[in-house]
Amino acid sequence: MIIIGIDPGLATTGYGIIQVQSPKPMLSKVEPFKVQSYGCIYTNLKFSTIERLEKIHWELKKIIKKYRPDKIAVEELFFAKNVKTALKVGEARGVILLTIKQNKIPFFEFTPLQVKQAITGYGRASKDQIQKMIKVILNLKEIPKPDDAADALAIAITCAQTNMKCSSSRT
Repeated sequence: MIIIGIDPGLATTGYGIIQVQSPKPMLSKVEPFKVQSYGCIYTNLKFSTIERLEKIHWELKKIIKKYRPDKIAVEELFFAKNVKTALKVGEARGVILLTIKQNKIPFFEFTPLQVKQAITGYGRASKDQIQKMIKVILNLKEIPKPDDAADALAIAITCAQTNMKCSSSRT
């Protein structure tokens, strides 16, 4: 199963793609998750908001076409100190959710608190703690960079772990 995790933003949208390995006997050395890819969709500050949103749409569409995910998980915007930033992230989330819907892929949403809890077992974990756990969980040589990509991988892992327990989705 392929899962894409998305950390939405207007300037930078992080994505992380994992493959959930099929269950193996307990003595198997097969890791539960394998990284397929990760990175960011960057938009140019000089362009209009609509052009930036369009770029997010087209780049995400390419990623979906290339990796053909079974599920996509998106971070929920639950609080922001800066209202203007929250609105821009909300616009990016809207485009991302529409792109997912157009591609008929089941999607899941997770708050930052849920992601922290799933990755570290502690809802108030620091960004540094989450990144170190991502490195360990995915058996990587170094912490994924940039931060938005590491966050997206955490969202994908949260989806995989949550969906091992329950299978509710939205399409």
